[in-house]
Amino acid sequence: MLTLPFTHSYATLPAQMYAPADPTPVAAPRLLALNATLARELRLDPDWLASPEGVAMLAGNATPPGVRALAMAYAGHQFGHFVPSLGDGRALLLGEVVDRAGHRRDVQLKGSGPTPFSRRGDGRAALGPVLREYLVAEAMAALGVPTSRALAAVATGEEVYRETPLPGAILTRVAASHIRVGTFQYFAARRDIEALRALADHAIARHDPAAQGPRGLFAGVVARQAALVAQWLCLGFVHGVMNTDNCTISGETIDYGPCAFLDAYDPAAVFSSIDHAGRYAYGQQPRIMAWNLARLAEAMLPLFDADETAALAIAQAELDRFGDIFEAAYHAGLLRKIGIAEGREGDMELVQDLLTRMAEGAMDFTNSFRALLTEPDPALGAWLPRWRARLAEEVDPMAVMRAANPAVIPRNHRIEQVIQAALAGELDPFRALLAAVTNPYADPSDPAFTQPPQPEERVLATFCGT
Repeated sequence: MLTLPFTHSYATLPAQMYAPADPTPVAAPRLLALNATLARELRLDPDWLASPEGVAMLAGNATPPGVRALAMAYAGHQFGHFVPSLGDGRALLLGEVVDRAGHRRDVQLKGSGPTPFSRRGDGRAALGPVLREYLVAEAMAALGVPTSRALAAVATGEEVYRETPLPGAILTRVAASHIRVGTFQYFAARRDIEALRALADHAIARHDPAAQGPRGLFAGVVARQAALVAQWLCLGFVHGVMNTDNCTISGETIDYGPCAFLDAYDPAAVFSSIDHAGRYAYGQQPRIMAWNLARLAEAMLPLFDADETAALAIAQAELDRFGDIFEAAYHAGLLRKIGIAEGREGDMELVQDLLTRMAEGAMDFTNSFRALLTEPDPALGAWLPRWRARLAEEVDPMAVMRAANPAVIPRNHRIEQVIQAALAGELDPFRALLAAVTNPYADPSDPAFTQPPQPEERVLATFCGT
């Protein structure tokens, strides 16, 4: 029997940080998708993963040597309200691998059954949300955004019950780690300083080995998350549920529930069906990220300095860096989208004027920027000669724009079409969309992948899917 190359550094931490648990076997596991390229990157054998033994592990029906499954403990602010005990209610960490680049990465089953943190939930996932996360996570990776990855999707042969019975599935997710802002909040809420310090030491070793103690770790998280949310905005991405338990220490995007990409540009766009107040609207994401980081600072205060006044000063000094880091990354990203490699005075006014015109005209975010390469929208009017005059001063603006503006994103209506086809037993549409979104900067063979939805195809609300 194959022994998997898993290690278990998280399991060496204090016992209150996790709960050992076994996945719940399913009736008839069937492999739906396998990311062979990612498997090889992780030093895992894709042929074995696709074999009956491998599928049994991916479905939770077998635990080969090397697997030591556990559910991680964490807390979180959910829509601004603190919940002191959450944890992996439907996910299990199988172990960690060191990939070919020397980076340690978690391998986790999502939808593998109840855990001690399930809070009366069934611990399962439905097929639709699993395919959505697979598609969007792999699209984000191809777009160059730090993200968790999808290694495999397996049908369970069982139904899960939400509003209606739905076919069940399990996602195998890969991440630099699954440590969250909420993980620190869990121990801070319990005033468990020893566990908090052990968690910080582990996170430093995992993500910031050169960091000078907890302050250095926190500074790294601030920088990573500021850069991440700038990338989201430059791609028109809306996370949809930026709770602190969905905000990672690694700076990766994680938990693709009610996420979406903009069609028409609208800073106030909200997709999550439960975000009634617009807390996690597209344009609110930088503010919410800063708010989440302030909650991390609160949790880490005892680690910064024994003196509370000094600790608060450290936290504030690092939090104050968020705005500058975010603005520098966001402005540079926007300027690249209009072909400007190095900004100068007046450039941001030019790009902001473009965004204003796009918002007023409800213009498609992705296609409007992409069209600058070939046929800019005439609706941009007087903006176009100003832009062309500025572009004449650049060395190779077309190359800059080609690298900054995808042709294909995983549009909501396409994802819904794929899910409906999969529910009817047809996976070819999923495979075709996956191929398109994982080569996002090339014009697709089927132009339909670049088209915005027709009015009757628009997806106005997305759902967590849990």
